[in-house]
Amino acid sequence: MSAKPSNKYVLDTSALLAFIEEEEGVEIIDGLLEGASDKKNNIYISTVSAIEVFYISMQEQGRAVAEERLELLEIFPLIQEPLTPDLCRTIGKLKATKPMSFADCCIAGLAKEKNAVLVHKDPEFESVEDEIRQLKLPYNSSIKFFVSC
Repeated sequence: MSAKPSNKYVLDTSALLAFIEEEEGVEIIDGLLEGASDKKNNIYISTVSAIEVFYISMQEQGRAVAEERLELLEIFPLIQEPLTPDLCRTIGKLKATKPMSFADCCIAGLAKEKNAVLVHKDPEFESVEDEIRQLKLPYNSSIKFFVSC
């Protein structure tokens, strides 16, 4: 399912890291964040994405960089969503029926609950493209951080 115009987006961890590390697709995320700053867009992230940004950054670049990136996420106009009982049900249904990591189910579940466009560069989300609108950033063949929990 391709992304239709929307004002609600969920940024996957891969999209957050693409923005932070200025990878291909950064201009798309920059535009979405500008829209959020102007109150035209709502951009959500899962708490799980914040955790992933922290631990991936810590593994790859050390604790200081991980702390800086976590602080950066707090500065961006992002709405960090906690796990609610309804969201837990949605995530659980995805995890039970889709070949996806737990973290990706949390992120996809948030997009589904919010009826938002999922912004990512992770081919694992192809398994839910029939039920969740997506904006696919250019895939990075060297993605190495997605580990099943």
